[in-house]
Amino acid sequence: MATLANATIALVAVIHVYILILEMFLWEKPAGLRAFGQSPDAAAASRVLAANQGLYNGFLAAGLAWGLLLGRGGTAVKVFFLACVLVAGLYGAATASRKILFVQAIPAAIALALVALS
Repeated sequence: MATLANATIALVAVIHVYILILEMFLWEKPAGLRAFGQSPDAAAASRVLAANQGLYNGFLAAGLAWGLLLGRGGTAVKVFFLACVLVAGLYGAATASRKILFVQAIPAAIALALVALS
């Protein structure tokens, strides 16, 4: 069960690295515009804010990677960062887009459940 939990945590981390890339580097490019449903003008106006969001997503990914690197001793770190992802995903789903529930919150909840079972 621990292996499955760690694999799911790694997936959540990879998702957040991808979000970092979209928000920091591809926000005004076609991939970023599609992913976030932005017009070029709206993306240009919010570029700095998106880069800031991307940085925070990178911190979440780094925290999850740190927890994985700590191995068995990293359970508290894993739980903390998964809880952060879950809260951010729930907030984003409630305020920005329901899609965030499926991209962030549900994977984090599954990972948390797997950590608890392992």
